Amino acid sequence: MRFSRSNGGLLFVFLLIAGLVAGGTAVYQHVTASPTGSNDLYLPLTVKPGTPPPQIAGCDIFPGDNIWNTPIDTLPVHPNSANYINTIGASKGLHADFGSGVWPPGSNSPIGIPYVDVPGSQPDVTITFVSWPGESDPGPYPIPPNAPIEGGPDGDGDRHVLVLDRDNCLLYEMFYAFPQVNGSWEAANGAVYDLNSHDLRPDGWTSADAAGLPILPGLVRYDEVLAGEIRHAIRFTAPQTQAAYVWPARHYASSETGANYPPMGLRLRLRADYDISSFPADIQVILQAFKTYGLILADNGSAWYISGVPDERWDNDMLHKMDVITGANFEVVDTSSLMIDPNSGQAAQP
Repeated sequence: MRFSRSNGGLLFVFLLIAGLVAGGTAVYQHVTASPTGSNDLYLPLTVKPGTPPPQIAGCDIFPGDNIWNTPIDTLPVHPNSANYINTIGASKGLHADFGSGVWPPGSNSPIGIPYVDVPGSQPDVTITFVSWPGESDPGPYPIPPNAPIEGGPDGDGDRHVLVLDRDNCLLYEMFYAFPQVNGSWEAANGAVYDLNSHDLRPDGWTSADAAGLPILPGLVRYDEVLAGEIRHAIRFTAPQTQAAYVWPARHYASSETGANYPPMGLRLRLRADYDISSFPADIQVILQAFKTYGLILADNGSAWYISGVPDERWDNDMLHKMDVITGANFEVVDTSSLMIDPNSGQAAQP
């Protein structure tokens, strides 16, 4: 940012103090003498802590120092890593649960978890929660009548509906959601997230995911791969989980108490010594994210199913090249050193 020196030093001091008060780090642009004798003054810029956060429709998907956006490649291996991996399935292969087209063939079910972004002027509609109303953020929500549904309009699976208010950067997510003829929606439960905040769900509350976590921040998107980098952890499922959860998860969905069952919120990474150089370039982007940001266990489901957004640009045959990767190629990491506050998603940066 540049101002004429004739504006005086007061403006410089004001902007510097404002940046520091806002919690940013002052970063000074290198200043050199101008051969033209310019009196331009280069002011400090402010940047937020952490890596640049991923964005969707102009919204940061949580701050850069949120746990979703924090690298975990240097964290220690969890002491129970091998047992957790064996329980999920050390010999079972990875599966990209997203792609192009529909599945099964001839259906209206896109492959993956879709979302839609809407303007702040999108009308709010009544939401009726039928399964966990006491653990749902009350409506109304700005859900369009034609919002995409996981599994398609005729699906009978999880039927997640994800809506991003791009003007206010608020995320609305529902589980097992059905549009009603009067424009309202009925859902098992719902959650709302301020993407500018580190706030977690109330302790013990579910969300549209069993772990009480948001879904959209953990989805692989084609645009990220096209850009050459994924800067967040990725959602995955496991068939058997523990009746426990670890930060930042807030909820469990199991009756298993054995210590070797993985708890919700568990963070894993692809081993650093796993060679990804033979994979296609697009797949390497995903695999590098597995190494740098890792996976977060967010729901019960098939072993090593990786979540993403449907997109007609995906090459399904290419995505299947990840099938050769097995659970044994991953390790669980201990994220306890990153927690600043158990009720906040803000993470100490490694």
